[in-house]
This record gives sequence, structure tokens and C-alpha cells, in this order.
Amino acid sequence: MQWGVLGAGRIARSFIAGLRAVEDAELAAVGSRSAATARAFADEFAIPRAHGGYRELAEDPDVDVVYVATPHPFHHAATLLCLEAGKHVLCEKPLAINAAETAEMIAAARRCDRFLMEAMWTRFSPAMREVARVVADGEIGEVRMLTADFGGYRAFDPADRAYAPELGGGALLDLGIYPLALASQFLGPITAITAQATLAPTGVDARAGLVVTGAGGGIGSLACALDAEQATRAVVSGTKGRVEIEHFYNADAFTLHLTGRETREFTFPRQVNGYEYEAAEVTRLVREDERESSLMPLDETLSIARLLDEARRQVGVRYPGEDRPAAVGTHRGDASGRP
Repeated sequence: MQWGVLGAGRIARSFIAGLRAVEDAELAAVGSRSAATARAFADEFAIPRAHGGYRELAEDPDVDVVYVATPHPFHHAATLLCLEAGKHVLCEKPLAINAAETAEMIAAARRCDRFLMEAMWTRFSPAMREVARVVADGEIGEVRMLTADFGGYRAFDPADRAYAPELGGGALLDLGIYPLALASQFLGPITAITAQATLAPTGVDARAGLVVTGAGGGIGSLACALDAEQATRAVVSGTKGRVEIEHFYNADAFTLHLTGRETREFTFPRQVNGYEYEAAEVTRLVREDERESSLMPLDETLSIARLLDEARRQVGVRYPGEDRPAAVGTHRGDASGRP
């Protein structure tokens, strides 16, 4: 399977390290807005072809799958370009900055009959697959509660992508998507969300807290922050026990506590850095002529995008070009975005 990488930043570098461990996957090309940047990146990683433009990469006849590694606001246009050129796409999370763009990308994938997946690498690690099995098999009973947080201290800088509204900055889209996707996975479809946040001087959320309710009545308490060191830990609690996961976004271990039984620890050493598992899954699915992943289905990606829209609406975060009015304060809303 011939892969192309669209974007030549930090995340592209990490993904390439994982991709190279995937059997029968080859890195064939890189595309960047600058020919010089593409050439330097290709030389550094011994990539056969360098394209000084995203369209050139999308139209490369020898590329089967494109990994979109640009900042959030550019995911939409880059993904549409690749899909319409006949390429399968793995796009970094969030798939887009809002649900409207996400829905358009999903519709394009289905219209073009191409594979598309949001790169929620968390779901593909051996550790998290085993957690999913433990929960699905009922070992911890009925899931009633979930807690998860993700954050680290990053000094405020208006030029930093994380704090820049024009680049889709804020804790929710960068970090909050991880605990929200975890809640979606283990609580079932989210039926209600309440959000609170403290905004940075640039107007994006510096830190945020979410309370969500799943279709089965389970409750999730979630947090994310750009300016606070957090444990980045998750706990899934049921009627018979709980699972505790350190660094759940890229876990290699978890602890299982079952009522009346000895605590058990499970370890799953990474092959490389964690990116290899999602790359292997996409390679397999494309080879098998599938159009989406059952582990990260497109309808769930869209549902999570709507939840992020609603959370931003409640706390008053709005990105340039979005045509809806910003709301001030917090209140309860359902997953559809209705007040």
C-alpha cells in the first residue's frame, strides 16, 4: 500500500515512524505548500517523491492513501481534494473544525466511494482494544461512570497554534476530543452535554470541563487544558469493578479492579510509538476494499463533532468564518446542538 503524507510538521514525523513498522505499507510521497520544505522533508526521511503543493500529492498516480497532517482548519479542503482525486484518506483529529465541515467530508467520501477515517489512534492500540473487550464482555458489569482528563502546561502565546483562533486553537479541539471520544465509546451515544470553560485572551478555551450523559444513563466527567498539568488518566467504572488507564490517549497498560478479586495489571509494549496501529488498520481495511472502520466509524466522528460544536457554543468559542453567533455562559444542551 503506497502512502502519501500531506503536511510536513511534527505530527507527520511521528506518524512516519509508526508507518514504517507496518508490513506491506510504503511511504511513497510527501506534499507541502512549499517545494523547498517538501524536498527537505523527503530527503530527511528518504521519501521517493516530494510535491510542492497539496494538489500534486493528491494527483500522484502512485499514491493509494493520504495521511492529512495539517492544522485543523486545513483538514476540510485537503481531505476533499484527496477524496475527489480518488485517494483514500486518514485525517488527523479533529476531522474538521466543526460538524458542518465534517458532514461534508463524510458525504464526499461516500460519494467518491473512498475510505475515510479520523485518526483517533487511541482506539487502535492493543491496550485499548483489550479494555474495549473487557468492558464489552461485561467483566466490570454495567458501565455507570467515566472520568478522563488530558492536558499540560503551555505558556500563553498568541502566535502559538494552540491559542490562535484562526488555526482552530483551544483545549477542546486539540485535547478534549480524546476524553469525549472515550466517553462516546464506553457510555454509548451521548445524549446530553454541559460545558464550562475559561477563555484565553485570544478567545479560545484555555481549559474546559464537560459533563456528559450516555444513552444508557452513564455519566462522564471530562476535562482538558492547555495551561495546566493534568494526569491524563481515565477510569471506566461499572457495577462489578473498574478499569484504570494511565495516559489513555496512547496507552500501553491498564489496571483491572474487580469487586472481591485480586487487582490485575496488563501491559502491552508498543512496537514503535503507537501510530503504527492505526496505520496498520487503515492499510488492512483499504486492502480489503472497506470504506470505513468499525472501531472509528464515520457516524460517530460526526456525532463527536456535533458535541464539540455544542460545547463551544455553550462557552462562547467561535472560529473565524463560522456564521453562527457565539453564546455566552453555560447551560445544558443535547447532542444535536439544540438548547
